[in-house]
Order: sequence, then C-alpha cells, then structure tokens
Amino acid sequence: MSPQTTDLLIVIQWGFLFYFAALNTGYLILNVVSFFNIRHYMDAQVLSELPRTYTAFKPPISILVPAYNEEATITASVRSLLQLAYDQFEVIVINDGSKDDTLEALRREFQLEPFPEAYWVKLPTQPVRAIWRSRIHPNLRVIDKDNGGKADALNAGINASRYPLFCAVDADSVLQRNSLQLIVEPFIEDSRTIAAGGTIRIVNGCTVKEGFLVSVGLPEKWLPLLQIVEYLRAFLFGRMGWSALNAMLVISGAFGLFRKTSVIEVGGYRTGTVGEDMELVVRLHRHHRKRRIPYRIVFVPNPICWTEAPESLAVLKAQRVRWQRGLSESLSMNMGLLFSGNGGWISWGAFPFTLLFEWFGVFVELAGYVFMIAGFGLGIVSGQALFAFALVSVALGVLLSVSALVLEEMSFHLYPRYSDLARLFLAAVLENFGYRQMILYWRFIGMLRWMFGPEGHWGAMPRSASWQSRL
Repeated sequence: MSPQTTDLLIVIQWGFLFYFAALNTGYLILNVVSFFNIRHYMDAQVLSELPRTYTAFKPPISILVPAYNEEATITASVRSLLQLAYDQFEVIVINDGSKDDTLEALRREFQLEPFPEAYWVKLPTQPVRAIWRSRIHPNLRVIDKDNGGKADALNAGINASRYPLFCAVDADSVLQRNSLQLIVEPFIEDSRTIAAGGTIRIVNGCTVKEGFLVSVGLPEKWLPLLQIVEYLRAFLFGRMGWSALNAMLVISGAFGLFRKTSVIEVGGYRTGTVGEDMELVVRLHRHHRKRRIPYRIVFVPNPICWTEAPESLAVLKAQRVRWQRGLSESLSMNMGLLFSGNGGWISWGAFPFTLLFEWFGVFVELAGYVFMIAGFGLGIVSGQALFAFALVSVALGVLLSVSALVLEEMSFHLYPRYSDLARLFLAAVLENFGYRQMILYWRFIGMLRWMFGPEGHWGAMPRSASWQSRL
C-alpha cells in the first residue's frame, strides 16, 4: 500500500471519528440545555395546583382527529377525548375515505346523524361527502370525505372548526385528562405563541379503561420497549433543548396545538408530503422569520399523549422510512430558512444541525459503520481506531440513552417499579448494539425513496390495539 493511500485511509478514519464525536457532543449540549430547562419547568409546576386568575379565559379548542382505516382504535380514542377536563372544546373526526368500518364504528358508538351545516372552505381539500353529528355528544362531529391524505384531512378539519385554536391528535392516541389544560398554557401566558407540542409516550403495556390510561406499564415485547427509550431521548432532550431557544423544528402529528389563523395564513398543511407535521412547523418558522413577526413555538413536557408503537419489524420499518422521507421533504422545501439574516437559533443552529446530522448524516453514519468494520476485517483499520470509533459512536450513544432515563426518573417518574427501571436501563444499553444501526439503515432507505421514488402518500398503519382488551 502506497504512503498516499495510507495517509488517505488515516484521514478518512479521523473524519468519521470527528463526525461521530461532533454528533454526540451536539446531543450532549442539548442534554445540558434540556436539564436546566426542565428543572425550571418542574419548579414552576409546584404552584400549578393553586387557583389560576386566568382560568375563565382559557380559549376554546377544536380537536382534529384524522382517521384512515382506524376501526381498531378510533372509538376508544374519541371516548377519551370527549372526557377531557377542559371548559369548552369540540371533537372533529375526519374520516379520510377509510376502506374499513371506521365510519360505521363511529356511527354505532356515538349515534351519529347527518348534520347539514355551512362549510366554509378556507383551505382547499378533497370533496366532503357528509358531516355527521352525535346525538349524545353535541360537541362531536364527523366529516366523511374522499381520501386525500392526512394533510388534506387536517385541512378539512380546520375548515370545519369553530374555535381559534386547534389540536391535531392521531386516531390511535390517548390523552391524559389534563392534557389540554397544560398544553394551552403557553398561549395564555404569551400572546406570541402560535404552536405548542406535548410529550408522546408509548401505550403498549399500559392499562386503559373507559378511554383513559389508568396505570403505566411496560410492554412484554422488546421492540416497543426499545422505542420507549427512543421517545424519552427525542422528547426530553431533543425537543426540550431546542424549545428553550425557540428553535424546535417539529411538533408531533400525534399531539400539537396551533393558532388557527397562523396556520391558515401560511396555507395550512401541505398535501403531497408524508411529513406534514414537521413541514408545517418549519414553514411557520420561515414565514414569521422572513416577515420579522414575533412568535413562539414551544415544547411543553408535562401534557402527555399515549400512542401505540409498532410491534413488528415490518410496521416499524414502514414508519421510520416514512419519517425520514418526511424529514427530507420538510428541510428541502424550506431551504430558505438556512442561514437567513433574521433566522436566529432556528436558522443558525437547529436547521443546520438537523441538516448535517439527521438528514445528510444518514449517509455519513452508515458509511462510517461499513468502512470501520469492513476496514478492520481487511486489515486497513487498526484495532485502536476501531475501539475509538466504538467509543464515540456506541459508548456515547449509551450515555445519551441512559441520561434520558435518568432525567425521566428525576422529573416525571412515570415508571415507579424498580423492575421497570431495570428493564428500561437494559434497553437503553442494548438499543445501541444493533437496533439503532437497523433504524439507521431504514432511514437510508427513506432517503433513497425521497430521492428516487414516487411521491409519498398516507398509508395504513396496522395497529394491534392490545391495550384496548383491558377496557
């Protein structure tokens, strides 16, 4: 091997080491920001049980539930929403051309009847077939429309909504009773707030009765257990950290509250994408930054939405491929936000970080694993270099996962049993040995499908609904 080739291989090794070290250092910095931010938030919650002077001034909320082939979970989800502890709200289920008995299940459970009403089209959507209203719950309506995708369904829900704030909720989700009370607080405290997102937790293994979660548990299967650690890391560190800088790029489509006028002003949810939730948030940032309009987009850790995690590799793969494709669409459609003059932390911090480490980084990470492992097998990468690579790519990953678990225990303490904590600790360690690499490969497939595949669409996501058997 020539000296030039040897030097090139050393440069490549150092490049991968530097990249993985920078990636995990960035996440560690976010962890520190999140730690102080969540401590401040938890201290403020000490007074949350006292009477609030603005209790009577909470704005009414429209809850939008897009549904496509959600027969297994839709009635339990709607029941839980109807029992939320909030003064004035409405629930609008949008049946987006389901091929199963989603609409029939709703008709039976809630005694729906046709409800003729004026339908003001503020955002274009696929044709609406009918609007139904419940005889037993006057604040429940169901929109039956032609299939147009999740974004199109949400836009139809916005058109039909009556209230100034709307909350987008997935059809397989279960909210805690006080979730609306908590997630609306940023809008009451600061008139600049245009969007807020809550925490998403995994319902697999929990006990649900009458549409509400009554006890927290862990799933028996390891696949959803590993996803619990992922969600802790993503929400308690990633979103908590960026929110403190008003630079959060995504509010989960499973649970987010928005100011309706702000969303209509930017054109509503963008159809033809599979990442409509993130794309809307990024576009809201770009719109307000470009026009120098003061605004806030925040993450609120206390309101919790429980959702079902995939329990099979096939369903999990489809989800992660779709998520990566949605990330690609959201960033590529809003490149004007990158390094913009009035962009602040979103343009000079969160957007380039996400672009480098979560979008383009898929290729670098995958190439790093392949080069270092294959290179060691071929004798062109030394054992010391491979050990250093494992230290920055795997060991730091374990540290991040375990620190997320520690922060969860210090703040919300949702898993009180020592046996549950032991299993979560084991999952936080084991996910770095094969699971995260598998997710990385699926993200790579998502990138390829975004680059070369056909336009994405809202497909069916099979649900086991095992937690509903305990109703």
